[in-house]
Amino acid sequence: MKTDPIIEEIHRIRQEHAEKFNYNLSEIFNDLKEQEKKSGRKFVSLPVKRKPQPKAVK
Repeated sequence: MKTDPIIEEIHRIRQEHAEKFNYNLSEIFNDLKEQEKKSGRKFVSLPVKRKPQPKAVK
């Protein structure tokens, strides 16, 4: 399979970012949220879409 240089670059950047925070997901998340704040862009959070649960048969 042919490798895509853009995908390879994304993987490299993500790996470097994770290493910077010792793969601690909480720290990675906090850093990304801080970057969002500093960017000045508006971010939208959509509600979770849950599948309706089937009713129990009595």
